[in-house]
Amino acid sequence: MPVAIVVLALGIGMFWAGSLAGAHLSGTASVIDRFETVLLDLRISLTGPRPPPGDVVIVAIDDETLDAVGPYPLPRDRLAELVTRIAQAGARALAVDILLFGSSRAEDDRSLGRAIGTLPTVIAGAAQMQEAASIVPVVRTMLSPAPAIADVAAVGLANIVTDTGGTPRHIPTLFLAETGLQPSFGLHAAGMFQGEPATITGSGLRFGTRTIPLDLGWHLALNYYGPGGTIATVSARDLLLPDAGAEVPAAAVLDGRMVVLGVSATAVGDRFSTPFDPVMPGVEVQATGIANLMDGTPLVRDTQTRILDGVAAFIITLLGMLAVITLPLAPASVFYLLLLTGWLAVCTVLFSNGTWLNGALPFAASLPPVIGLIITRQIADRIQSRRDHRAQEALSRFQSPRLARRIAEDPSFLEIPQEQTAAILFVDLSGYTRLSESLGASKTRDFLKEFHTIVVNVVSVHEGLVLDFMGDGAMLGFGVPEADRQDPLRALRCAFQLERDISAWLLSSGRAADISQVRVGAHIGQVVLSRLGHDSQQQIAATGDCVNVASRLLEVSRNHFASVVVSADLIRAAETVTGTQMTPPRLETVPIRGRRQELQVGLWTAGETEAAARV
Repeated sequence: MPVAIVVLALGIGMFWAGSLAGAHLSGTASVIDRFETVLLDLRISLTGPRPPPGDVVIVAIDDETLDAVGPYPLPRDRLAELVTRIAQAGARALAVDILLFGSSRAEDDRSLGRAIGTLPTVIAGAAQMQEAASIVPVVRTMLSPAPAIADVAAVGLANIVTDTGGTPRHIPTLFLAETGLQPSFGLHAAGMFQGEPATITGSGLRFGTRTIPLDLGWHLALNYYGPGGTIATVSARDLLLPDAGAEVPAAAVLDGRMVVLGVSATAVGDRFSTPFDPVMPGVEVQATGIANLMDGTPLVRDTQTRILDGVAAFIITLLGMLAVITLPLAPASVFYLLLLTGWLAVCTVLFSNGTWLNGALPFAASLPPVIGLIITRQIADRIQSRRDHRAQEALSRFQSPRLARRIAEDPSFLEIPQEQTAAILFVDLSGYTRLSESLGASKTRDFLKEFHTIVVNVVSVHEGLVLDFMGDGAMLGFGVPEADRQDPLRALRCAFQLERDISAWLLSSGRAADISQVRVGAHIGQVVLSRLGHDSQQQIAATGDCVNVASRLLEVSRNHFASVVVSADLIRAAETVTGTQMTPPRLETVPIRGRRQELQVGLWTAGETEAAARV
């Protein structure tokens, strides 16, 4: 491809990849996120469920509880009884994922407040968020528990962030309110269990000496343990009605643990689609976030991983484009696919260790520029192919088409001369000089064009090639550029057909009276194939004694009144191919001008070539 197109394509590709990487680093939502959720769920399926956390237990107000205790919502005095039982069971901390805003009977609120005050507790709040440019959720309005309850417990917002498919992927750990940054419901709960609040750092949280990296805006990337019920769950019925026949006393499960109290009853509690479960209760999603903070196993999704995503997108785009530029398209496509497959493999391996890399970003960054460059290269290659074809056609008019193809395929062909066996034929017309004088330049050209056309047609039929045109003559080769066992027989048959076809043309065109004789000389032997001429202007030529002898056989033809003169060497070589003996009308030993050694030749007159052509 032209250098300008390559530079422009690389520039556009790098700008596109850089733009996507920049948006990814800033946390800007895009359609890429939809594809990433599909790839993420695939990785989660491949990795499978994880062992449930040991320090978190859910107390669920489930269908059994409502059937045994009463309709939802449970009265607050009943909730107070449930919280008291949880405290008596030895729970270390309590997170109530129930919105207790508004007041009920004053005595019930005070009773619930007293129960909550017996152990470290955080109550869920809810808020409406502003559409702000900040990546930290900004609170517009907030629903808080009743004052009698809120005064004795911490309040944390329990808002959950879902993707376009409704799956919770992140939980905010901080919210920006009028009073400043406020810890979330889950962060409050984890701090209460640890006995100290978390320290906020620039890129995450710190619990004592343990650091938890977080995504942009201090969002926790959820690392699910499995489907609903994976986290240990106790029915609230078993606490409110301890004699209901539970196999394991509920109190024994809660001792020393973080208890998350919430609703899982059908058609009452909120439910979310998760990678393991299409209807996981919201309380288990909250418990998953709390457990991730407590055991330090959320998905590692932070600024560093996003930078790695962007670098991978940039490198894969660059390498993919360079492959298309420098390699044949098929290997380049395979290489590019291997890059993408390798990145998915890296994402899968690291995900099994808890690191969430974006599998979709390198696809989105590299596919448009790489595919665009492939299309551009195909167009450029097609244009170049047409140019090469036209150039080869033009070259074929100056060189034999077979030689032209060979030169086009291998520009270094015959830079080093090579010696090989070949059959060489010469053909010319006796009386041409006198005829050209009478015809004039224009008609002589037309005459030669017809003559040369016959020569080319005949030699092509016999799979030879024209090495040179010399006015009223031509030099032909068989076994050039590659030798073949059939070359001697083809050369012999070509010699006889040349004499017959040219003679027939002269007779039909009325030029037989002007051209007294068609002469063909043929010999076989070693020739040297090489490039002759200057470095800037060359031609393919065959040289050597074989060529000189074949040329001198035209003189033998004139001196012995023969139309076709073939060396005995060529006759014997043809006999080897056919397996039959050939007897020329005349077989003589003749001197060759400029050569000391005489040569045995077969001679045919014009009338004798018809029968000879059947060899």
